[in-house]
Amino acid sequence: MSGIDLYPTSLRLLGRDVLVVGGGAVAARRARGLLDAGAKVTVVAPEAGHDVVRLAEAGLVTWVRRGYEASDLERVWFVQTATGLPELDARVAAEAEDRRIWCVNAADHEASAAWTPATARVDDVTVAVNAGGDPRRAKALKDAIVLALRTGNLPLRRHRRTSPGRDAHDGAGLAPTGSRSLGGRVALVGGGPGDTGLITVRGRQLLAEADVVVADRLGPRGLLAELGDAASGGPRVIEVGKAPGAHQATQDEINEILVREALAGNVVVRLKGGDPYVLGRGGEEAEFCRRHGVDVEVVPGVTSAISVPAAAGIPVTHRGLATGFSVATGHDELAELPARSDHTIVLLMGVRRLAESVAVLRVRGLAAHTPVAIVERGWTPDQRVTIATLGTIVDRARAVGVANPAVIVIGDVVRVSPYATADLGASLTTQLH
Repeated sequence: MSGIDLYPTSLRLLGRDVLVVGGGAVAARRARGLLDAGAKVTVVAPEAGHDVVRLAEAGLVTWVRRGYEASDLERVWFVQTATGLPELDARVAAEAEDRRIWCVNAADHEASAAWTPATARVDDVTVAVNAGGDPRRAKALKDAIVLALRTGNLPLRRHRRTSPGRDAHDGAGLAPTGSRSLGGRVALVGGGPGDTGLITVRGRQLLAEADVVVADRLGPRGLLAELGDAASGGPRVIEVGKAPGAHQATQDEINEILVREALAGNVVVRLKGGDPYVLGRGGEEAEFCRRHGVDVEVVPGVTSAISVPAAAGIPVTHRGLATGFSVATGHDELAELPARSDHTIVLLMGVRRLAESVAVLRVRGLAAHTPVAIVERGWTPDQRVTIATLGTIVDRARAVGVANPAVIVIGDVVRVSPYATADLGASLTTQLH
């Protein structure tokens, strides 16, 4: 049997009697797999290895401590031989064949009436691989498929609903507080600073499963193109990007979109830049979803507060320069942060109020020669780094036309950047390619 004449299928063995003949390592492995499927397993063997003994002592299998007899096949739905004795395995297989019972003959895969594939499970997807009777080859292929599924490189999107969406909503199209969504769910996915390679494996997997993607302007946009459009089987993309003075959707509208789509039975991915819980309003979205009965998964992302400075060669902490850092949005909270050059301050969304932020820090006592870096469009081909001092950065930023999205780093750690001058006496603007 080469495998061409196989008819792949899956057996539902829940609550059914199955027989394993043999007590060694192979028998134990097959017994565990059958137990995972919910089968009632009987092991027949005069002696058994440690693994089978443990299963029997735990009451998971029934161990009959004797040699195989034909009567063992009574009321059995499925048989696995694993005695290590080809003649005995062949006898069991032949007698199972006479009774029209499917049997896997571990000693002779060519003569076996059934094969056990290499299997694995990723969420609700079961992978089963047969490879011409070569178990190592089958395992290697199975592992490669599982890796592709886990990393989102294979389509995981569901096309058959497991349960319908809810019809009974309140007047705003949302489920009443305390109800539960049917089938749909929301994942708040941190996409990192924008580079498609910096999203987490779990985040990429959820994108492959998504029916709907609610996308931010600063997320990894390149991944959306890889998913394809709705017409070609990809997810439906709802743009809700925010830019200063130009919001495509308010936060309240975004919250309602997430709940509405989930209650319709969709797997909804809220794709954000950075991390959803670092100045990303992810907490508000998660709270709103849960209040309306929608299950929420939060997938952390690489926050731009740390990763964008790193793109310019700037660590937010560095031995001898800084042992701590603070993240702010460049607004009034600066008055409460440590004003020392050995404590790094990272400002997000701070370009518009750069002058006011500098003035606050100067009043707090931070010296004019404190290094400052502005990293625009971090991790993109258009990334640009502007380095100056607290006393000169406002004029320098105005001269070169600094604009959002940008991350501002203030403190001695800026000196570590390869784009900083030796004494920071002159400002430096470098276009990275």
